Amino acid sequence: MSSQKLQPPRGTRDLIGEEFRRHHRVIKTARRISALYGFEEWVTPIFEDTRVFARGLGETSDVVSKEMYVFEDRGGESITLRPENTAGVCRALVSNGLTQSLPRKVFYAGPMFRYERPQAGRFRQFHQIGAEILGTSEPLADAEVIACGYQIQRELGLDEGVILEVNTLGDAESRDAYRAALIQHFSAHKDSLSEDSQRRLEKNPLRIIDSKDEGDRKLVADAPTITPFLTPAASTHWDALRRYLDSFAVPYRENPRIVRGLDYYSHTAFEFVTDRLGAQGTVMGGGRYDGLVEEMGGPPTPAVGWAAGVERLAMLMERAGLTPPAPRLVTVIPVSEAEEGVALSVLQALRAAGIGAEMGYRGNLKRRMERANKQGARAALIIGETEAASGVVQLRDLDAGTQEEVALDALVERLRG
Repeated sequence: MSSQKLQPPRGTRDLIGEEFRRHHRVIKTARRISALYGFEEWVTPIFEDTRVFARGLGETSDVVSKEMYVFEDRGGESITLRPENTAGVCRALVSNGLTQSLPRKVFYAGPMFRYERPQAGRFRQFHQIGAEILGTSEPLADAEVIACGYQIQRELGLDEGVILEVNTLGDAESRDAYRAALIQHFSAHKDSLSEDSQRRLEKNPLRIIDSKDEGDRKLVADAPTITPFLTPAASTHWDALRRYLDSFAVPYRENPRIVRGLDYYSHTAFEFVTDRLGAQGTVMGGGRYDGLVEEMGGPPTPAVGWAAGVERLAMLMERAGLTPPAPRLVTVIPVSEAEEGVALSVLQALRAAGIGAEMGYRGNLKRRMERANKQGARAALIIGETEAASGVVQLRDLDAGTQEEVALDALVERLRG
């Protein structure tokens, strides 16, 4: 075997210590808050039939054309590591015959994979949380899913410095009229468009608005917005959404340049953005995607949802000084081998009572105490020959530096107090 030191693949990383605690807090908080809103958690496969994403995300999207991890398995099937999970959730709805029992509120959390240039908060294996409401076209659903995302960020302590931006993409009739106006606008500047935007001009000109190319962005600044092209029905949906956001006390600002990067969106599009992570400022984004379930072979099914990058939310927590503390255990220390039996009984009794405890595998009293202090234990329980015979322990408070004798049958209550 080569002596070269092995490292994780580029764009991936190990989650250890503080990084893991922040990551875990994001997911744990999102699970708890989404459950309060009535979402149930689904777990879908990490890899899917490539058609799930090619149909759902659109052949012209950057994700499909440039970023997906696609491979052929041993059976000759084209398989893709999931680059996002909305398409997988919609596929699961259809595959499991759930389109007759709507609406469904779905929460998910897990790893996603995209082959892109790693940068601050972006990795080739990254993690997302997401929430989807499937089976209702009401603008109240749009507002509720946004309110859920907002509350998750508030519970994480991230509402300061993160701003919700919302836009409408209208209904199909609105977008057809808007698309024609965009084609007219960009066609007059076709030679100045990037190669990607020239390719998108006829297929999906809305995508040009989402371009990161500096030359494209200058042309986008002068492009028409969708508002003049909204049908009465689309205007009604847009007005109701904003009214409901006000009712939920979710602050927002309108941004007519949000189109989202995927083909299946309609009506509502939104992003929670921040300037605290550099240029790539979106931490949570989503919208309404009324055509995706049908793309998966199901009936026409309205839906709305969002996804958020766990790494980006965790990075915001780090910069705000919000890292959860490491758990502080109680260390059980037998003075000699003769007291190990009693020490093990104490150890398991504490764990059974929900009190974190450990016992070093070796070392004398001094070394075990040094280890307890180094690991940040909150207390040490010292059991010598006299203590074992009397049914007591010496409880040393490692914060206060005090020590007291405590009976074994009173130990759990004392440590909880």
